[in-house]
Amino acid sequence: MNRPQSPEQDLRTRLVDAGADLVTREGAGALTLREIARRAGVSHGAPRRHFPTHLELLSAIAHRGFAELAERVTTTLGTGTADPRAQLTGLGRAYLEFALENPGMYELMFRHDLLESGHLRLRDTSLPLFGVLVELVGRARAVADDDAVDVAAARTVAGALWANLHGIAQLWRWGSLRLATGADDFTPLLRAALDAHLGPEGGR
Repeated sequence: MNRPQSPEQDLRTRLVDAGADLVTREGAGALTLREIARRAGVSHGAPRRHFPTHLELLSAIAHRGFAELAERVTTTLGTGTADPRAQLTGLGRAYLEFALENPGMYELMFRHDLLESGHLRLRDTSLPLFGVLVELVGRARAVADDDAVDVAAARTVAGALWANLHGIAQLWRWGSLRLATGADDFTPLLRAALDAHLGPEGGR
């Protein structure tokens, strides 16, 4: 049974809720302390009790985004096949869908200053997601090559694949990829990214 939140815990949650709603509706650029406080129904100085700096409040909001993305990935991998290539396809789709459905939060989550700041140990939330990608890439490459998993190589390939997915998300949202490729959805691009980094599926 969950214990009721104290007034101070409730205020912290309200501020993060207000920030998450604001970034969803208006984008990362709208996340000022004053506007978050206004939407939470408190004075503009109230957030300082929990978040001494603006960066710390933004980190708490970004942490919410990473938690949601992690939940999506866990759900996707928990309901699909054990084949690593198929799981990578599901993970890639979940990642792209999250990025396109939550552009403001996605932009905030990968702000370099937040990840570098160390607030709320955001790297401890983001790096395990990358670890899942590395593990699946390693398994997929081992199956394709009928060999043992090369962790160092898998980490490099996973980094390149992640960069590819990040680029697809950004360029698709801007409309550039649709214009250039004529694709109706990102599925062919996701498939091409996996083929480029893992080799064609089934060796075709």
